[in-house]
Amino acid sequence: MTIKLVKAVRVKAVPGYKLDIAFSDGSFGVFDFSDIKTSRGEMALPLHDETFFARVFLEEGAPTWPNGYDADPSNIRMKLEAAGTLRTEGAAA
Repeated sequence: MTIKLVKAVRVKAVPGYKLDIAFSDGSFGVFDFSDIKTSRGEMALPLHDETFFARVFLEEGAPTWPNGYDADPSNIRMKLEAAGTLRTEGAAA
């Protein structure tokens, strides 16, 4: 599989530790980030609180949280594509 380098152009937290995310190539999807709850890393621990998780914003095209934790948008896109849940503007609902 070829990794497509993209930036996130829109991100919004949705209930259940998910990110509604759109990418610079016009694709978009809802990514399940709930695995973060099993991470014990110092940077990940604040994201266990769904209120804190909801404070996601974009910094230089990457989903980022106030404590500096960020996620690779290309990796998120690749996982959405592999799961068959990546959409494009012209895709049927």
